[in-house]
Amino acid sequence: MEKLKSREEIENKYKWDLSRFYKTEADFLKSIDSLKKINERLLEFKDKIVINSKNLLDFYELYTEYSLISENLYVYTKMMCDQDTKNTENQARKMMLEKLIDDLNTNLSFINPELLSISFEKVLDYIEEEPKLELYKFDLERMFRYKKHTLSKIEEEIVFKANNAFGSCDEAYYNLNNSDINLGKINDENNNLVELNNSNFTKYMTNKNRDVRENAFKNMYNYWDSLKNTISSIYKGQIKEDFFNSEIRKYNSPLEESLYNDNIDIKVYKNLIETVHNNLNKMYDYISLRKKILNLNELHMYDVYVDLCEDEPKKINYDECKEIIFDALKPLGDDYIRDLKKAFDEKWIDVYPNIGKKSGAYSWGTYNTCPYVLLNYNDSIDSVSTFAHELGHSMHSYYSNQQPYIYSNYPIFLAEIASTVNEILLNDYLIKNSNNIEEKKLYLNEFLDKVKGTLYRQTMFAEFEMVIHDKYQNGTPLTEEEISNTYYDLNKLYFGNNIVCDEEIRHEWKRIPHFYTPFYVYKYATGISAAVSIASDILNNVEGSKEKYLELLKSGCSDYPLNLLKKAGVDMNTPEPIEKALNMFNTKIKELEKLV
Repeated sequence: MEKLKSREEIENKYKWDLSRFYKTEADFLKSIDSLKKINERLLEFKDKIVINSKNLLDFYELYTEYSLISENLYVYTKMMCDQDTKNTENQARKMMLEKLIDDLNTNLSFINPELLSISFEKVLDYIEEEPKLELYKFDLERMFRYKKHTLSKIEEEIVFKANNAFGSCDEAYYNLNNSDINLGKINDENNNLVELNNSNFTKYMTNKNRDVRENAFKNMYNYWDSLKNTISSIYKGQIKEDFFNSEIRKYNSPLEESLYNDNIDIKVYKNLIETVHNNLNKMYDYISLRKKILNLNELHMYDVYVDLCEDEPKKINYDECKEIIFDALKPLGDDYIRDLKKAFDEKWIDVYPNIGKKSGAYSWGTYNTCPYVLLNYNDSIDSVSTFAHELGHSMHSYYSNQQPYIYSNYPIFLAEIASTVNEILLNDYLIKNSNNIEEKKLYLNEFLDKVKGTLYRQTMFAEFEMVIHDKYQNGTPLTEEEISNTYYDLNKLYFGNNIVCDEEIRHEWKRIPHFYTPFYVYKYATGISAAVSIASDILNNVEGSKEKYLELLKSGCSDYPLNLLKKAGVDMNTPEPIEKALNMFNTKIKELEKLV
């Protein structure tokens, strides 16, 4: 086994260049000093922000400067820690800066209430008086949408304190799922006794040895079954919180409140569920094919993650990976590839793992630096896919940064589209350039499992959340049995009759952390639907599809997400993009079926 290198042992060409933030330590300290001084100047606007158009403009321009400096400082100190978490000096600096920014932002808590103290009509008058305010019109419009859901200053303070008191559900769940978790031990494929945990659970659920998969599955859900009354009480507490916040702010439901920020109608949420229901036959076909390929008399819930390819995937070194990604993304055009190469030429990327480096991968940066990529590249096909994914995020950021700063940060609803488009184009390229049947099976299986896990499964999660909240609103007692039976029935619906719906799966809802961020998971399903729809059009050379997609990437948050998607040819109010994604899923099933 290759020994992990220290940070100093990694060649510089494989490290990102963070000097775009600050050339020297003196520059960093100077930036902190500037932030404090601008904060003091912003405090002078208290009770004066909206007294006239000049003050409103001066405030916005100064606050933009404050935000840019604050963002640079925070991201820089966090990324310095991530490249070597064992560096105590960087850790101390990050903690110092986080406290400073928290304290400074607390001083500015007067801003939103003061901005909302006048009518939007008055804001429009100010814009007419001062044309430079036109830049901030949409941002103000988004803010003023919340006016009817904003309480008086005293009421807001009460709600804030109430949420601090209530907000222990997420923390209690976090401890049960992390600090206090004990999943016991299982025998691995070599009959070694190993400790099961959240980190290695996926590894054992994809293990070729069926006994290993079954034991990991049973250990995981027996743990959550043993906590059934505790976890049910915690989740009911979360649901009560959701209703408290939505009712006191005059929303019709927690679902409506969660969709409000993106200006999305509940019909979009329900359209996703209904369209997936109408296409469950495709999921059933895939489950049947999986059962056939694995040559099992009975397919169980612990058999749905194991690879269908018999061979181990080949190793792909970093230089090969770069060329594969460039070739795979050629359908996006010469300009995209030219801009993509800047990520390599300008050292956006931190490639290899080192001692103390943060695990996983991400894309992150600031408006006036670049969208960096943190990787832990290990020559696997998964690393290639992860790299393409993160480069999708980075290119989205690179293009959206062409917007004015205030509109450069694209909304979460759109966040996974660019990364998933890259993954789909890569997958299509790998399938078309496979050297043998086993390779092709591997890449087809990868695509099918992605749609199964992201479109079907996340929609099932979204439906579960909606049904449980509806039951609470209608007065149904949310006993552990009621919640678990609801989840079990949904599994039977989504997976069909060609699989044994093991009793243990009724406890799976208890280990899903996203349920403590209500009505969030649907965005994964809409995101992959939009991405597959866009990638499908690009691969099929639909006229204008590439150009519309690149315009979407350049749009940032300059409009509401559904409007931006419509301009790119994707209407999430209709079944079309979801059906297009599921039709591609069906096509890949047929391709895999022919191979076997």
